[in-house]
Amino acid sequence: MEASEPLTSGDFTAATEPFLLFEEWFAQAKESEPNDPNAMALATVDADGLPDVRMVLLNQRDARGFVFFTNTGSAKGRELAGTPKAAVVFHWKSLRRQVRVRGPVEQVSEAEADAYFASRPRLSQIGAWASQQSRPMEGRFALETAVAKVTAQYALGTVPRPPHWTGFRIRPLQIEFWHDRPFRLHDRVVFARETAEAPEWTKTRLYP
Repeated sequence: MEASEPLTSGDFTAATEPFLLFEEWFAQAKESEPNDPNAMALATVDADGLPDVRMVLLNQRDARGFVFFTNTGSAKGRELAGTPKAAVVFHWKSLRRQVRVRGPVEQVSEAEADAYFASRPRLSQIGAWASQQSRPMEGRFALETAVAKVTAQYALGTVPRPPHWTGFRIRPLQIEFWHDRPFRLHDRVVFARETAEAPEWTKTRLYP
């Protein structure tokens, strides 16, 4: 297959359940993407309604939604506290596909946050304590000094989860799947539901 030929895996527009379709596409992305198939662009809004977007990593997912973790004092943490709604987009260039997700956001439970924090590499745990994410920094030395202090503080034993570090779960109201086709005649399907608890989805094909 030439690099310019669009990739396909059957007629995905016939799918009836978006989470299962996402799992199929995500599994294929993990095989084909050279870096971070779980990378997603996260969009939030600030107090003035001005959109803000950045790349984050999808850390967990299940039928409840899509989870990422962050410092609650970061820009996205503060914005989600003010307006607990968000959108993300996955773009898998190797597959010529993207998935868009929109919905309300909730914090994960303390137990979920503790469990995921415990699974992180020790240096990442220390970094979560040392970094005042999104806030002004005098210079690199300030960060390195903070890392050294936290390293010394937790030289022995486990590193506890910082109280300002937790996860956010996007509870989808819409999930859209897009696949590249020749001449910009792309395939698009959007699944929608009235509430984040509703079990039933409505599927609609969209013009490209």
